[in-house]
Amino acid sequence: MKANGNGKSEMPVVAHVDQALGFTIPSRHARGRIVRLGPVLDGVLAAHGYPLAIGRLLAEALTLTALLGSTLKDAGGQLTIQAQTEGGVVDLLVCDYRGGEMRGYVRHDAERLAEMPVDPSLFALFGRGYLAITFDQAATGERYQGIVPLEGGSLGAAAEAYFNQSDQLPSFVRLATNGGGIGGHIAGGILIQHLPDGEEGRERLHVRQDREEWDHVTALAGTIRDEELLDPTLPLDQIAWRLFHEESEVRVLPMISLSGNCRCNADHIRSVIARFPAEERAEMVESDGMIHVDCEFCSSRYSFALADFA
Repeated sequence: MKANGNGKSEMPVVAHVDQALGFTIPSRHARGRIVRLGPVLDGVLAAHGYPLAIGRLLAEALTLTALLGSTLKDAGGQLTIQAQTEGGVVDLLVCDYRGGEMRGYVRHDAERLAEMPVDPSLFALFGRGYLAITFDQAATGERYQGIVPLEGGSLGAAAEAYFNQSDQLPSFVRLATNGGGIGGHIAGGILIQHLPDGEEGRERLHVRQDREEWDHVTALAGTIRDEELLDPTLPLDQIAWRLFHEESEVRVLPMISLSGNCRCNADHIRSVIARFPAEERAEMVESDGMIHVDCEFCSSRYSFALADFA
């Protein structure tokens, strides 16, 4: 605690950031995730000094990655989001999540971006783009991927289309970012999905006539305000309570801590280079006599001499 100007003690403000909270609403056959990112965003975005529009895009993509990745039951599983673009300012966007660790990167045409409005549309950024969402299950080795057009006004809308089209799993997604500033970057998001009835399963919603319970959940979820998603002093479970406190039961799952971790390291990169034939490694040597490898995610540079592979 510290004393304020009146000599009274003040409790330190707790920041509820870099967290993902899961919850379920059994009576409505729905599950949800709420995410808020802070220092994780600062670390990822600082590695490249992105322009405002690109930084905001990556912040939304990382939030979406955290929402989807935190649903993985396999602790060693990985969720990857990658945008495939055609004719847009963005050439590549990729984010991934594994065990609460996240990273992300955007490659874009800075000159074309400078000619656009401050807040370019999704089409301006991606052109005729597609969003690929890949779930890798470490325990079984299985991979599941869905690809949908990058249409609509936001990445959240594209994610909703992904689940509706590939999984027939009706979903609600809302993303918000503050664009950075003196207090640092903050982004938040909420994902709610309609599920089969109980463990025995039921018909997917798109073939059922009764949409009342899902419409009820989305009506309540639609009242969420960006200010709530972005307020670092507001606990995530309080958001769930504000939205659904009139339901008969809301089960809150254990909180998941999120961190930024590129996962690149010298030993791994050295082992990759060592797989190349000696003559190809010799061609990799630059004018200073070293082989240099730059990590696009975190901008780290690794340098090796040919003698390291003798």
